[in-house]
Amino acid sequence: MDDVRKDGLVDTRTARITGEEALAMHAEGRPGKLEIRLTKPLVTARDLSLAYSPGVAEPCLHIHRDPALAYDYTSKGNFVAVVSNGTAVLGLGNLGALAGKPVMEGKVALFKRFADVDGMDLCLNTEDVDEFVNCVRFLGPSFGGINLEDIKAPECFVIESRLRELMDIPVFHDDQHGTAIVAAAGLINAAHLTGRDLKTTKLVINGAGAAAIACAELVKAMGMSPQNVILCDTKGVVYRGRSEGMNQWKSAHAIETDRRTLSQALDGADCFFGLSVKGALTPEMLQAMAPNPIIFAMANPDPEITPDEAKAARPDCIIATGRSDYPNQVNNVLGFPFIFRGALDVRASTINDPMKIAAANALAELAREEVPEEVARSGAGKQLVFGPEYIIPNAFDPRLIARVPVAVAEAAVRSGVARKPLIDPQRYGRELASRLDVAVNALEAIHERVRENPQRVVFAEGEDETVIRAAINFRNAGYGYPVLVGREERINATVAALGVRLPDGIEIHNARLSSQNRRYAEWLYARKQRDGFLFRDCQRLVNLDRNVFAACMLAMGDADALLTGETRSYSVTLDGLNMALDQDGVLFGLTMMIARRSGTVLVADTAIHERPDAATLAEIAIRSAATARRLGLTPRVAFLSFSTFGDPKGSIPGSLRDAVKLLDAKGVDFEYDGEMGADVALDANLRANLYPFCRLTGPANVLVMPGLHAAHILTKAVPHLTSATTIGPVLMGLRQPAQIVPTGAGVNQLLDMAALAAYQAIVK
Repeated sequence: MDDVRKDGLVDTRTARITGEEALAMHAEGRPGKLEIRLTKPLVTARDLSLAYSPGVAEPCLHIHRDPALAYDYTSKGNFVAVVSNGTAVLGLGNLGALAGKPVMEGKVALFKRFADVDGMDLCLNTEDVDEFVNCVRFLGPSFGGINLEDIKAPECFVIESRLRELMDIPVFHDDQHGTAIVAAAGLINAAHLTGRDLKTTKLVINGAGAAAIACAELVKAMGMSPQNVILCDTKGVVYRGRSEGMNQWKSAHAIETDRRTLSQALDGADCFFGLSVKGALTPEMLQAMAPNPIIFAMANPDPEITPDEAKAARPDCIIATGRSDYPNQVNNVLGFPFIFRGALDVRASTINDPMKIAAANALAELAREEVPEEVARSGAGKQLVFGPEYIIPNAFDPRLIARVPVAVAEAAVRSGVARKPLIDPQRYGRELASRLDVAVNALEAIHERVRENPQRVVFAEGEDETVIRAAINFRNAGYGYPVLVGREERINATVAALGVRLPDGIEIHNARLSSQNRRYAEWLYARKQRDGFLFRDCQRLVNLDRNVFAACMLAMGDADALLTGETRSYSVTLDGLNMALDQDGVLFGLTMMIARRSGTVLVADTAIHERPDAATLAEIAIRSAATARRLGLTPRVAFLSFSTFGDPKGSIPGSLRDAVKLLDAKGVDFEYDGEMGADVALDANLRANLYPFCRLTGPANVLVMPGLHAAHILTKAVPHLTSATTIGPVLMGLRQPAQIVPTGAGVNQLLDMAALAAYQAIVK
């Protein structure tokens, strides 16, 4: 379900962003969210000859003889078209094909992000059903599936039905079936908790659009009695014999009943599905329902009744909404990526009811299992334990990719629509799990934890324009309460020049004029007086050095976390923090690199130690491995060098080998080895062929560098040479949560690092 207001603005209560941020994100760098990337090397003339003429003729001839080989020689088997005419864009109405394109690009991005399914957005400039169908029906050779999106009812029913008949690949209108599948999963669990049997459960559905009709069809396919499902629209109950406002899709769900209004329909009902408008369900209606009523108020951005209102009227109810800021979010991203993943992998000719039901059951079963630690942390004080507040899985649960597609694929095979057998479902699940980077989900869990536990974060360089923007975004994102250190007139002038305003909840502290100066100076003097500092030295530092002032603020409990580094070098900034903050073990920098091929790799030390000794290297490895675990990774630590297990010789590898010996003596519980080259650390085949004795069982995901020079070269060069995303260096080893960004960092970097600092404050 989408967090968009009816007036077209972003709903900041759920999405927690501003329109300006969204526009900037879409326009930054290469416009839009998509690009094409090659999967084969095309460097030499020979590469081109293999990929195109004359080599390409060979797969063409083979596919001509056996069309099924298209799945082996082309991208068809992992390629979905997201097709729309823009007649029902989010909650914004008929914006047209062109204005709907950002949504379609976003849908393609979600396919890739959650299920590693490639896609292409196709926006068709027609509202004519025949033209639309005729355009899409001929796309079958290029795509493994068609995802219809944002097409208004009733045309969406006709389009999907006709295309399903004409095409031999899955055609799926997510606005209908995605919502129905996720809602059905929640209903299965809510019925389980309240001791209900779906066959006898009485359901009222308010709204008769695409999603509502799909919900009615799916629950009936799952065994709910048609007579127990009452559909309502703006005219009231859809009953047999009604003529006003009817069409063939509503008529299919009309029943014999003397009830005529929503209020009458809900009298004694067990369950309510709302796909209508805010306020449609009143407390009085809710009070008339059966004991332990099940409420799915899925209107967006404002549900038919809020959870607070529902609980006040009926404390015994179980409620779900389409909102991300309430428990039990009915979120389509739990469905469509994984359903297509399973359908594509067995080359299904369609997505049928058994596959939809299998997806719903898989989601329901997952919510009943114990939640992994990295997902539980995102609960942020809410119990992610199966019960009334948790009947639908978290969208960032890393197990989704290994569960839902397997269930869908098995159902496709059983129902006879699969054209490729599923030989080993367990192995298939393991292969799926390896396709996605669990650390990315963990990062989202960290951000969600911060949103639910807002922190007071001091931005030490508060006069800088980029820092001000980041602080505004931090506040708008719901992460907490920024404190800008700087002169108020300078900050206000910059804000005015930017054409924005400071949101409520942002404070400005002038270090020279602060009422806390004397207190901070006295505290700093007590700390540093035996290190050659006079009181006036400490007072001058507090007055003039914003990093020292901010560090004192953090150390004395006037802030929860600290962010700095935008305008000064790392070493100078760290010196300022060290004046007031204590160390907790070895101080080092840990950089997270997220790349498509290798997934997430942690690199250390990227900030502090020019030539770390063996003891320091060992401690860095231990702490980095612990961080990897918190991100959901199974740590595999490689000590990197120019030398691989003694060849070639040199002085640097000696400290690395000694670090390995220290870890041996400590008996640590993670994989590690070294010294080795980066290629050996990351290439399992190379290790197996040349170094079968190596202890690593898979590609290394923690790279401990031999010195700061190598670490800097790697982490500074890779983002410019590849599409990898770099976060950090994250400062490890301070007792208080403080982070230093690289000089000249962008707004997004500042925002990520501020969120990480806030998270450290929560879990310290």
